[in-house]
Amino acid sequence: MLPTTTKRVTGHTTDRINEEIRSRTAHDIFCLSNADKNAIDERLKELDCEWNIERALEANAGAFALLGIGLGTFVSKKWFILPGVVAGFLLQHALQGWCPPVPVFRRLGFRTPREIEIERISLKILRGDLKDVSNMVSEGQKDAGRIMESAEA
Repeated sequence: MLPTTTKRVTGHTTDRINEEIRSRTAHDIFCLSNADKNAIDERLKELDCEWNIERALEANAGAFALLGIGLGTFVSKKWFILPGVVAGFLLQHALQGWCPPVPVFRRLGFRTPREIEIERISLKILRGDLKDVSNMVSEGQKDAGRIMESAEA
């Protein structure tokens, strides 16, 4: 059975790394919980530019495939195997959510699109964009964990 799209990477990441990423996200939200609207706007712009793990894997695969083609053309035909291996890894990632670079990128802190979106929604709750949810999180209870739970729902 294939894992769901939203949980295929986190399901193949150790609990410790998933918790580190979640804690860093909660810390970032907490730091902005009493910030002004401009600081939240700036962080939302940063999130628009953040590379998620999918983009990092695509760039990595493209670079290695091109390298293999170049080396196969100019050095030795044996290098043509590299793009084939990279394509196999991409297929494996698409189906299972895992391939050899995933643990490395996760340790480096690359987040899934869903993890980034949870932070984005949490910040919009803090900013007051989502009125129905913002009212649930009272002024005295701007707890990053509760806000993230609201964003994940």
